[in-house]
Amino acid sequence: MSATLQTSAPALSDADLLARTVIAVRAAGSALLERFGEVVRYDTREEMMRALAANDDTALDILRPRLTDLRPDAGWVEDELDGGALPPGEWWVVDPAEGNVNHLHALPEWAVTATLVRENQPVLTVVHLPVTGETYTALTGAGAHLDGRPLRVSPTADLGLSIVATSQARPDEDEEVVRRAGSSITAMLLDALVVRTSVPATLHLVNVAAGRTEAFWQFAGARADLLPGALLVLEAGGRISDAEGRPWTPQSDGFLAAAPGVHADAVATLSR
Repeated sequence: MSATLQTSAPALSDADLLARTVIAVRAAGSALLERFGEVVRYDTREEMMRALAANDDTALDILRPRLTDLRPDAGWVEDELDGGALPPGEWWVVDPAEGNVNHLHALPEWAVTATLVRENQPVLTVVHLPVTGETYTALTGAGAHLDGRPLRVSPTADLGLSIVATSQARPDEDEEVVRRAGSSITAMLLDALVVRTSVPATLHLVNVAAGRTEAFWQFAGARADLLPGALLVLEAGGRISDAEGRPWTPQSDGFLAAAPGVHADAVATLSR
């Protein structure tokens, strides 16, 4: 009587895992792109939330089974607005429609993101911009890339010659955080060349990683809108800290990503 030897498939390397994550994220982006183009009208907060949820569900129906298949034992962060540290192990931190409100308003600044976090450290990330077709990727220790092309942060060393950016942390933010954000914009208007303010955070962070802008800051915030860009900026040679220049963690109440040459000056401005 013969027996069949059962062997398990070899574990994917992180590089292979990144490549397959790209496929899943692009597929979700394509599905959202089919829903994009007309302004979605709503008269109440409840109607808006239903429209946002419909976009999220469209992307998650693709992302969740594919990413779960890639990493069956990884946890799944249910709420993209959650912050703070994650429990031990691996977790998928996914924003199925980063900048979802822009999608509803037929604005092009939105993305699909997926980040694998291992022991509270981002290991790999994919940020796909369906409207432009761009895909940003980063793998710890292997650099950041735009469609396969290496990214490097700006060499600028003068905040006065820099384009900087910030983003609203979340709707219905605490009033103290809102006032702090407003004061920081005023300070940066005095010290930087140009200040950009818009959502979502991730699209500002890919610009820092690509060397198009020199710095991005935000107060409060969530894992899903900061972790993807944080890894991209780090792997592109940038610096990540809280707004006072201390090491950043998902529990921090401020976030700063900057080219090394302007990081200290950006900290000084935000600390005034």
